[in-house]
Amino acid sequence: MPTALITGITGQDGAYLSKFLLGKGYRVIGMIRRSASSDVISERLRWIGTIDQVTLVDGNLTDLSSLVRLVQEYKPDEVYNLAAQSFVATSWQQPIVTGTVTGLGAVTMLEAVRIAWPQARFYQASSSEMFGKVQAVPQNEDTPFYPRSPYAAAKLYAHWMTVNYRESFGMHASSGILFNHESPLRGIEFVTRRITDGVARIKLGLSDRLTLGNMSAKRDWGHARDYVEAMWLMLQQDVADDYVIATGRTASVEDFCRLAFAAAGLAMEDHVHTDAALLRPAEVELLLGDAGKAERVLGWKPCTPLEDLVAEMIAADLKRLAR
Repeated sequence: MPTALITGITGQDGAYLSKFLLGKGYRVIGMIRRSASSDVISERLRWIGTIDQVTLVDGNLTDLSSLVRLVQEYKPDEVYNLAAQSFVATSWQQPIVTGTVTGLGAVTMLEAVRIAWPQARFYQASSSEMFGKVQAVPQNEDTPFYPRSPYAAAKLYAHWMTVNYRESFGMHASSGILFNHESPLRGIEFVTRRITDGVARIKLGLSDRLTLGNMSAKRDWGHARDYVEAMWLMLQQDVADDYVIATGRTASVEDFCRLAFAAAGLAMEDHVHTDAALLRPAEVELLLGDAGKAERVLGWKPCTPLEDLVAEMIAADLKRLAR
């Protein structure tokens, strides 16, 4: 039975990855940081049905000693570093925390693996936000990076350090440059869940308006369930490398919003308002990924169209709120 260690297991991607790996026959070890909210921190694992099948252990990306002990104890075949301060808006309010956890935290995990169990295969969750002010459309593995937020800059540091550990120490360390991926497990602070939760509230008569920021920003949106398979496929290759994971389709926030209202049988124009306070200090206007390399080398393709993703999120939020 292979063993996988997942940091950030209680997040959206961690929950879906845990379910995927359990289905492959893995023993799944999930690292969580000590929190006073421990009674609710594993809610996504409960929702997806893996809470009783994974082993949750204490650890922290800012504490090398805890990571070394975990790697020494469990000797994982694969390590998936998904933990981060991942909300872009918060990164401007907490740039140092974001740099420490999202950037240096990845290097701390890499160092723990190098010291304690270097034969483990390592996955780093890189981000399309690293492309920022895009230098080419679409974006692939050769497109220059231009981060436009503290979060993106931290992710870029972690990305290049993963490359350095691979090239300097011969570690099997790969990065997935994942474009936006959503699901019913997406955090409520993200615009996609803000939209689907807001639409569901309007549908159920709990609210009559939805307030958003930049409606014209365009993203390449896929389903997290599809994207965690790509993470696993990267670690099954003989040679470690970096891969863009995307759908190859871009849509604006307004497009996403319109699909959400349509899925609920409502007219968007009757309920949506914009607020300049929700705008980013520096916007990323357009992200569109070219996942051709992943298709050629990994045999990976996205399975879930945007319309189906939005409908699934709307249905889940209606079910949550109806309770």
